[in-house]
Amino acid sequence: MTAIALLSVAPVTEDSMAEEVAAAVAALDDFDVSYETNPMGTVIEAETAGELFAASQAAHEAVDGDRVSTVLKIDDKRTEDLRAREKVEKVEDVLGREAKRER
Repeated sequence: MTAIALLSVAPVTEDSMAEEVAAAVAALDDFDVSYETNPMGTVIEAETAGELFAASQAAHEAVDGDRVSTVLKIDDKRTEDLRAREKVEKVEDVLGREAKRER
């Protein structure tokens, strides 16, 4: 099975969050997960939801700050092994085009 999550970890600050977000992303390297960071968070894939929780906790703890905000959304489809990219491809098949647009 593949469990997929959208993880967003950030310090609550008015300054740039880049260094702390980078620390959170780097913490994922200690786990058997694949990930891709985008402007709104990081998509993580693992074999189980438990692995996603563990990696997400490490990312949360890697951020230094008086206050840290973490959001974790998990898709644990147990009847089919479907990667994140394949989910996007299904939507693109229906659209008949890429699921993005640049202005």
